[in-house]
Amino acid sequence: MKNENYAALVALDWGDQKHAFAQQLSGAERPEQGVIEATPEALHAWLEQLGQTHEGKPVALAVEAGRNCLLHALLEYPWLTIYPVHPATSARFRTAFTPSGAKDDGPDALVLLTLLRMHRAQLTPLVLDTPQTRELAALVAARRHAVDQRTGTANQLDSVLKGYFPQARTLAGDDLTKPMAWAFLRRFPELTAVKKAQPATLRAFYLKHNARSAERIAERLALVAQARALIADRALIAPALLAVALLVDLLEVHARHLGVLEARIAEAFAAHPRAEFFAALPGAGAALAPRLLVAFGDQPARYPCAASLQKYAGVAPVREKSGQKQWTHWRWAAPKFLRQSFVEWAGQTVVRCDWAHAYYHQQRRAGKAHHAVLRALAFKWIRILWRCWHEQKPYDEQVYLAALRRRGSPLAIALQKTRIKS
Repeated sequence: MKNENYAALVALDWGDQKHAFAQQLSGAERPEQGVIEATPEALHAWLEQLGQTHEGKPVALAVEAGRNCLLHALLEYPWLTIYPVHPATSARFRTAFTPSGAKDDGPDALVLLTLLRMHRAQLTPLVLDTPQTRELAALVAARRHAVDQRTGTANQLDSVLKGYFPQARTLAGDDLTKPMAWAFLRRFPELTAVKKAQPATLRAFYLKHNARSAERIAERLALVAQARALIADRALIAPALLAVALLVDLLEVHARHLGVLEARIAEAFAAHPRAEFFAALPGAGAALAPRLLVAFGDQPARYPCAASLQKYAGVAPVREKSGQKQWTHWRWAAPKFLRQSFVEWAGQTVVRCDWAHAYYHQQRRAGKAHHAVLRALAFKWIRILWRCWHEQKPYDEQVYLAALRRRGSPLAIALQKTRIKS
């Protein structure tokens, strides 16, 4: 197939040991195939040779999406136009012509090349956000990963405590990721150590760590007074004590590095030219405002309509039909972190935005599940913010409420009734 726009069409399939490629010159009948070593030196040498061969003329290159390090390496060559292909797209296209499911790197490169040749109109060239936005995106993703690691470590600690000292899950506080819990477990790593302490000592410990509820302290002291050890076998307790010491230390390290990440996120967000727009959103806060900013990015053409972002973020439902049957389910293939950002923020708006609060309770009274309502609320919020984002206007709740009233929205009527009652 002739190509009047590009000197060549190229597909690159990333591998751990070798990268397979397929390329077709403009006007050529058959594609060429080959492999390169999976090293930075070999990759850049191949790209430089490609540029020299085509004398710096435009070349289109298809590669599976998700290979972020590879994408950034490719972007160093301005004559390349990169077309990321969703892994599910290439997998389904491959199985359409190979029902057996046979797979290796060579055919995968040919699949990507065929998609680039025959279906390029359905593929979107890669356009990066600004360096400021990309850095902020990497920072918030790193923070989320660190939070997930901390949660996993806290769950491990909780599991160890259940096995020999379950009372610690109450005595150390309600959150094992907090400094009071670490201090408690270092000072009282097993029940015998707590039992030896005087009530005044325990009370002073809690007061020192800002646990100032007299009732809560009294409950903990009562628990200590009547507590009995779950097990007395030192062969089990001794290894558990070592595990607790390790996990407590890890949680403290997590907290220290999370603090560094959060400080850098705050700095990068404050310096971003679009920070004010997202910081002013109800319920956004220090954690969610930067995530919302990078969710939208700074390439308006990436989401030509609100529905495109709703679908990509995974909050738009999927409707399927077969014969006389029709059903709706949530969207499975979506970036998890992006969906979390919108849904978590929607939950925050329930307590900080009148119409979101009214909508949430309206849907709950109708029998909808909590998370289903938050996804539906996120769906509505994306539509509102997309409009503000494209028109470069800040969100104004009074403007939105006026629009609801003009349309005679049931939500506006419900809000009006609530205000009359109050």
